[in-house]
Amino acid sequence: MAQDKEKSAGKLLEEQLVWKFPHIGKEAPQQVDEAASFCEGYKDFLNEGKTERECVLAAVRMLEAAGYRPLETDKKYQPGDKVYQVNRHKSLLATTFGEEPLERGVRINGAHIDSPRLDLKPCPLYEKSEIAYFKTHYYGGIRKYQWGTVPLAIHGVVVKKDGEAVELCIGEKEGDPVFCVTDLLPHLAAKQNERKLGEGLKGEELNIVVGSLPFADEEIKEPVKLLVLKLLHDRYGMTEGDFYRAEIELVPAQKAVDVGLDRSLVGAYGQDDRVCAYTALRAEIETEHPRYTTVTVLTDKEEIGSEGNTGMNAAYLKHYIEDLAETAGVRARDVFRNSLCLSSDVNAAYDPTFADVFEGNNSSYINKGCVLTKYTGARGKSGANDASAETMARVIGIMEQEGVYWQAGELGAVDQGGGGTIAKYVAQLDIDVVDLGVPILSMHAPFELASKLDVYNTYKAFRAFYKI
Repeated sequence: MAQDKEKSAGKLLEEQLVWKFPHIGKEAPQQVDEAASFCEGYKDFLNEGKTERECVLAAVRMLEAAGYRPLETDKKYQPGDKVYQVNRHKSLLATTFGEEPLERGVRINGAHIDSPRLDLKPCPLYEKSEIAYFKTHYYGGIRKYQWGTVPLAIHGVVVKKDGEAVELCIGEKEGDPVFCVTDLLPHLAAKQNERKLGEGLKGEELNIVVGSLPFADEEIKEPVKLLVLKLLHDRYGMTEGDFYRAEIELVPAQKAVDVGLDRSLVGAYGQDDRVCAYTALRAEIETEHPRYTTVTVLTDKEEIGSEGNTGMNAAYLKHYIEDLAETAGVRARDVFRNSLCLSSDVNAAYDPTFADVFEGNNSSYINKGCVLTKYTGARGKSGANDASAETMARVIGIMEQEGVYWQAGELGAVDQGGGGTIAKYVAQLDIDVVDLGVPILSMHAPFELASKLDVYNTYKAFRAFYKI
């Protein structure tokens, strides 16, 4: 009380009325070590799951180890039971049944597990000037120039003519070769330097070097290409025709690492949006007897508009909830309209080096917690879900009740661009939804940065969401 008397009336009023998001490291320094410990498992997950298929496999291992079993639509479930369902190897749903009747709604947490990358074209392999290359088609919103001269790894699956599915992973193990896109040396780049930045490397220049030695036979027209095919055949039993039955991706070979002398940041490929996938999955697994039934969704194709039958614009979430409703003998439409969803996706962290594309008062900052994004979309909120005041109040109340550090933010200044998430597709099901996730520096780059404190508080937010 004596301290209050020393403050001016204006200062006291300011403390009462003005809102500021605190730096977690200043206000809760004990969380620094907690966050660092939590992020060790997160880094392992990033290294294990560099594609959507690999993320699903890693998630299934985690779920089954925690007692989850595949959903059986003809079975009656009790509170505390845990089930999951995999959709075509590339998306996943997991549930812990709650105490409340299902018609009162479920708590949905949806994150995507696809990330920008380079995909192989259907006919990728060619030889030019005695170098063998893979042709690529980039996936999602990349800045093409960032992918030149970066060590890359091959990940994917090939379904051979006899139906055997073969998994490829080259470039991740110690001693593996890696691959890369070449670029010009500065001495010869005068003409290239005249290009706009977005055309520093063009799409058809994102060609992957895969070999330079010939197969020893003078009669062969493309001996370097043939040797590459022989090596693939020796290791995987592949022929060139098998590329047409394949999904093969090139991703950075870099492992997840700590960044900074203080080790406060995680640096890795694919943190958009596997950071929310991992924290959501951990929250799901650690939820034992929730009030409301949980539905954790790890979805595909968000980076290209959530299209396809493994993306959120498909019907698989709808069908899953309908199956849950049927097992409980209730109407699915009642479940939908009474549900609440977090569209768990990252936002752009304020970067002072490029301050002009942000609006400081409405940006998210590293080390201030998970970021609540009321709306996404572009410019005039085009393509956005715009969460209602009631939805915002419910989610903020949940986090504050559990002491979660959170902040609010937009995706840059109004006329600078924008982006979308899965939120609008969930909203189409008559479900209240709002975006919540981690602020990211260098989003969509081959190497992204996230604050460990923000990752940890996102996990705490998801735990609270399933608890209350």
